[in-house]
Amino acid sequence: DRTARALAVSLEKVLGQRVGVVNRTGGGGVVGHSATATAKPNGYTLGMITIEITMMHWLRLTDLSYRDYEPIALLINNPAGITVRADAPWKTYKELMEYIRANPGKLTASGTAAGGVWDLARIGWLKGEGLDTNAVRWVPSTGASAALAELAAGGVDICTCSPLEALPLIEGGKARSLAVMSDKRLKALPDVPTLKELGIDFSIGGWAGIAAPRGTPEEVLQVLYDAVTKAVNSPEFTQFIENSGFGADFRVGSAFHDFLALQDTVNGQLLRAAGLAP
Repeated sequence: DRTARALAVSLEKVLGQRVGVVNRTGGGGVVGHSATATAKPNGYTLGMITIEITMMHWLRLTDLSYRDYEPIALLINNPAGITVRADAPWKTYKELMEYIRANPGKLTASGTAAGGVWDLARIGWLKGEGLDTNAVRWVPSTGASAALAELAAGGVDICTCSPLEALPLIEGGKARSLAVMSDKRLKALPDVPTLKELGIDFSIGGWAGIAAPRGTPEEVLQVLYDAVTKAVNSPEFTQFIENSGFGADFRVGSAFHDFLALQDTVNGQLLRAAGLAP
């Protein structure tokens, strides 16, 4: 919602006309994604699509997939991470993994509902380590905030949400990030290694982009590609990204489409591996 509103402000200046933002919530993301997919493909209705569009159809929540859209641009991507309490006995990722291998199924993790993005992070991380997905048991939660509160209270051992969401706890000395699931280290946590640095070729994040309904004319899409590119590069949107702490990841048109296709394949594999998808 914050990203959509910030983009709308910049788009208004680029296009010279009002850009309204309407929240459509419910159904684990199905309602909002459906509203965009079923809108008239004339360029006047766009929508934010998120990682859930590459997961919901695998979970049989909807028939919608990324193929029901014309991808315009990926905007943000907040990578998952491995966060523990500050007083946890594991000071490094290596120490944590040694404990997990010696005590499979003893530790718990949280971040989202079962099958949510941060659960996928757990699944991909453990698969990358050659472990069963139950080597760290999942405790469903209503979201990262609830999971982090549970972590701080000692209810769970690990939180796999984005370390950016855990920054207040980390900076307050109540939590510690052991690894981040991104291609490069986070600016906010420069001393925290990536899984790839640690030998695990896996990355995942909670991302969001903007798309049009499938069938939007090519000439309209070209106008939107150009307008969104200018809006994203505007001082206002750049400042928003800087202040929000979100991870910027800008990919336009075909680059966003290729990203979506890969995400859909990988996330489907992860959900099947965990027995969450057929």
